[in-house]
Amino acid sequence: MSSSHAFPPERLEAGLEIDPADWTKAQVYDLVTALVIPRPVAWVSTIAPDGRRNLAPHSYFNLVADDPPHVMFSSVGVKDTLRNVRATREFVVNVAGQDVLGALDATGASLPYGDDEFAFAGLSAVPARCVRPPRVAEASAHLECRLVRVLPTGNCNVVIGRVVHLHVDPSIWSDGRVAPELLDPVVRLSRRYGFLRKDFTAEEAPSPHVLA
Repeated sequence: MSSSHAFPPERLEAGLEIDPADWTKAQVYDLVTALVIPRPVAWVSTIAPDGRRNLAPHSYFNLVADDPPHVMFSSVGVKDTLRNVRATREFVVNVAGQDVLGALDATGASLPYGDDEFAFAGLSAVPARCVRPPRVAEASAHLECRLVRVLPTGNCNVVIGRVVHLHVDPSIWSDGRVAPELLDPVVRLSRRYGFLRKDFTAEEAPSPHVLA
């Protein structure tokens, strides 16, 4: 075994050296999702070919290009979101603030196929501008996307989409741009949901040398 510990220790007396193959899937999950934080949450709305709506949170999510803008989210296994994206080649990433955390979490429940998560969570669906899946009216921003490719990776399927239209609510706009403290996005911290500090200012941290 190339790892320093056969399982997660209660305390570390020396550095941890781990080959992921030496630990269980759950142990590796806990480790890597505690290190890669905070993770933004993509609240992905899709439709089935017959028009039925689906909405689910995905916490493996990020921006992967800006010219033109592309985003990715990862689906663990094959679920309704992935089936719908493959069939229709469209989806919307709804950006959720802390004010809708309860509804976002509710849409992560395993419902029978065809059940409407919008109705289940008490959310309003409004038409998108350029794609068929609806937006979540209660979300403060929306990225309308068309599928570029799906890449099977490990136990996940990485979905890459080109952003073809964006919507930003006036409530999160200040001084010519989106204000992070107004967006107040839902993020994941390991197994928990988390939040950004609301009282930060741009002057508290140096400007990054690398933009992406």
